[in-house]
Amino acid sequence: MPRVVHFEIAANEPEKVAKFYKDVFGWKVEKWAGPMDYWMVTTGKGEPGIDGGISRKDGPFQTTTNTIGVPSVDKFIKKAEAAGGKVAIPKHAIPGVGYQAYLTDPDGNLFGIHEENKEAK
Repeated sequence: MPRVVHFEIAANEPEKVAKFYKDVFGWKVEKWAGPMDYWMVTTGKGEPGIDGGISRKDGPFQTTTNTIGVPSVDKFIKKAEAAGGKVAIPKHAIPGVGYQAYLTDPDGNLFGIHEENKEAK
């Protein structure tokens, strides 16, 4: 069964927000070396929970967004559309990580779906 595997916090000032979460919760936050402004967040190890990221507020990213792990982004886009969802950001590769897309549910709530694939380019 697909589960939430990642969260993203959208911020106007990601550096300031990263410091906040470090100071308050002791989370490890590091700037990602990839092609966009993004900070990876590690919330802990050995306990239940998920890790996430911090991005700049942009386009549909205006609040916290959860990402759900799926075996096939293409298959779940079709399932979501058939159930009344819409594609907000089409499937795209995250090089060396996998494929991602963002959709909205029938009420307009944004969420991501992610398919792991180290060969993604």
